[in-house]
Amino acid sequence: MTNNWFRTVLNRLFLLVLLCLPVGLLLDQLAWTLVVGLALYIGWTLRQMLRLHHWLRTQPDGPPPEARGSWAEIFNNIHQMQRREARRNAKLQAIIERIQASTAALNDAVVMIDYEGHLEWWNHAAEKLLGLRAPADGGQHVTNLIRDPLFVEYFEKASFKEPLDIPSPIDMKICLQYTITRYGRGDRLMIARDVTRLHNLEQMRKDFVANVSHELRTPLTVVVGYLETMLDAEESLSPRWIRALRQMQQQATRMHSLLNDLLLLARLETTDSTSDDESIAVSQMLSRIRQDAITLSAERSHRITLTSETERYLRGIEGELHSAFSNLVFNAVKYTPDQGDIRIRWWEDQQGAHLSVSDNGAGIAPEHLNRLTERFYRVDSSRSTHTGGTGLGLAIVKHVLMRHQGRLEITSTPGKGSCFTCHFPTQRLTSEAYQAPGE
Repeated sequence: MTNNWFRTVLNRLFLLVLLCLPVGLLLDQLAWTLVVGLALYIGWTLRQMLRLHHWLRTQPDGPPPEARGSWAEIFNNIHQMQRREARRNAKLQAIIERIQASTAALNDAVVMIDYEGHLEWWNHAAEKLLGLRAPADGGQHVTNLIRDPLFVEYFEKASFKEPLDIPSPIDMKICLQYTITRYGRGDRLMIARDVTRLHNLEQMRKDFVANVSHELRTPLTVVVGYLETMLDAEESLSPRWIRALRQMQQQATRMHSLLNDLLLLARLETTDSTSDDESIAVSQMLSRIRQDAITLSAERSHRITLTSETERYLRGIEGELHSAFSNLVFNAVKYTPDQGDIRIRWWEDQQGAHLSVSDNGAGIAPEHLNRLTERFYRVDSSRSTHTGGTGLGLAIVKHVLMRHQGRLEITSTPGKGSCFTCHFPTQRLTSEAYQAPGE
């Protein structure tokens, strides 16, 4: 089109010169004739440009003005481009309307948030679950409307790998699960789902486990006590009964440990840890745990070493952290071959404080690593009787670390050993002894 238009303009100028030449020669005013001719051509061109400007400004959707030659081609091409653009816009608008209509029909709240955190759009479910009001809340910052401290921390942290479960801002009886996804230039899509039923079922499960464990604890204690009393007088018992009673005592003790772990898990899940924080000398705690591990190892003769590279205190609950750390060390003793190496290291860096427990045992296959902290999950169920574990140790470790803003990292290579590392944030460290208020 550009080449044709340029050629047409040149042809018109050439014809204009040819027409002006005889007239100019006839009048003996060749220069002025060319000037007048070019002025008329420029004036005609300016008129076409004004018509184009008037059309685009006043009636862009209407038909193009009447014209001939290159200007007619220009008008028609612009009109065709406008029609194609209008069809594309209509198609995109139809897609947007379909998406909005389908999103509006969802039971989950869907909220579009710009890169600065301001609300752009939401569906009807967001009005019911989050209390958003249209159009008054449009452009408001999301944390001005959802003010739960946990949500504010979750939103500002900008790490959305895990969902957040908190009560609805308009009804505390409704539990919502928030998931946020980034898209575009930093905009965010937030989905809030009503998980009240799942939350209630989970709470019922926790209550059931806690209540059953508590109810079984008393009769089991009585059984263990009578077995110990009977075995104290084993001289008067038949050898056949002694063997049976010892097996009963062994299984009763294992059941007692299981109930204790279940009760501990229930307490970890249902209580708040912040009011009981105190400063803990981790180096001294690990030294005691190492001595207990040496006693547990006994004739298996494990080489257990402790390296402590910081003397700063860790704020937390001593009993819970002792349970978590001892679980990791005692597991290493149980699952490391005789005369194996177990290394305990406590250190600090810019990311915070870290405790690692590594061994040179059999290692764990990669497919098991993500499930090790599940309750009762075992890599090899056949060795549960030999080790005497309950299958809850790593689940307890996970919950203790979560209550202390920490996380557990597990690395392992089959045939070479495993390493369990606890990571704690810097704000959990302190240089001064501290006790919770009221102590």
